[in-house]
Amino acid sequence: MQIPVEGFMYPNEVELQWSVLIVLYPFITGLVAGAFILASLERVFRVDAVKPTYRLALLTALSFLLVAPLPLQLHLGHPGRSFEMYLTPHSSSAMAMFGFVYLWYLMAVLLLEIWLDYRRDIVVKSETSSGVTRFIYRVLTFGSNVISERSLRIDERLGYFITLIGIPSAFLLHGYVGFIFGSVKANPWWSSPLMPIVFIFSAMVSGIAAVMLLYMLSTRLRGRNVEIGCLDKIAQYLLYTFLIDFSLEMLDLIHRIYEADESFRSLDFMVHTRLWMSQVIVQILLGTVAPIALLGLTQVLKFTEVVRKRIYALAGCLTVVGIFAMRWNVVIGGQLFSKSFLGYTTYKMGFATREGLLTAIALMILPFGILWILVKLLPPWPDSGSIPALVTPPAHRTS
Repeated sequence: MQIPVEGFMYPNEVELQWSVLIVLYPFITGLVAGAFILASLERVFRVDAVKPTYRLALLTALSFLLVAPLPLQLHLGHPGRSFEMYLTPHSSSAMAMFGFVYLWYLMAVLLLEIWLDYRRDIVVKSETSSGVTRFIYRVLTFGSNVISERSLRIDERLGYFITLIGIPSAFLLHGYVGFIFGSVKANPWWSSPLMPIVFIFSAMVSGIAAVMLLYMLSTRLRGRNVEIGCLDKIAQYLLYTFLIDFSLEMLDLIHRIYEADESFRSLDFMVHTRLWMSQVIVQILLGTVAPIALLGLTQVLKFTEVVRKRIYALAGCLTVVGIFAMRWNVVIGGQLFSKSFLGYTTYKMGFATREGLLTAIALMILPFGILWILVKLLPPWPDSGSIPALVTPPAHRTS
């Protein structure tokens, strides 16, 4: 397949090395970090209004975290070699450090916090269920069957401490992705000290918006009423985070315009041609300005509950689309121009290929399938009513 090229391109720059799968990787990890930050609002900062989304946010973060490495695995020509990153420390390589950051966040933070939060429910269900379900819950207890008031208090304190550790861990997980792009000095599109910070705040924006949408959808599917106070508080935090994110992106843009180095003309040409639709229209206008305006209107005008719900749903959808467009513009846009600043290439995405559209769609659907299984196994709803107030294990019962 012949790729359209304009101007002078080096031979190794005609075909893009990073495809849509590398776009999905920072997008998915961003959802993980943002969902965990939303969960920490209730556990650490005691924002009781968002409590209905606490467990849902944790399960959402776990679902997407399990899928996060798959885009990288599919992108590799020899996926089996990636396990070297997990087994051999190499502090001088940012990519090698990903293995340790990922395993730390998955094993020591997210899984442990979810287990501590659900341990009482798991123990109860291991006694009240039957068949295969009972076996699964008994395995998940890991032999810890005591659910006395003292043990539950210990679980709560330990979970609080893990969440405290998890907040900087979430920043590290996604901030290092921005660090990788920002440290590629050969590419002026990525080489910015603000890149890790922009990635972190955009991750918070996308994760909060995704959990808000999932909460609204899941509540509707269950036939329950959405707690409008919870939505109002989530939308408020989403607006504040979005304003910071947008301010940082504009600061980076103003800095580039003022600096106007030798790469500025090439970047300016990219924005006005190949990235006009994805960056100016989709990312900035539809994915940033529009949701900020919608969320801002809900703060200054008194709309009815129905209208506010519709505005939140629209703003959330536009936000997720805008953040994905931002990841696309960073990864794909940063490869469309030559290091000589004299030529430009195009990106042709296949359909049913290893790094094509069909694979990308499957990777985006997979986390929702995992989330559906986790929700069935560990219901996140505070109003499920399936768990008694306190159940003492058989070993501690008296006749």
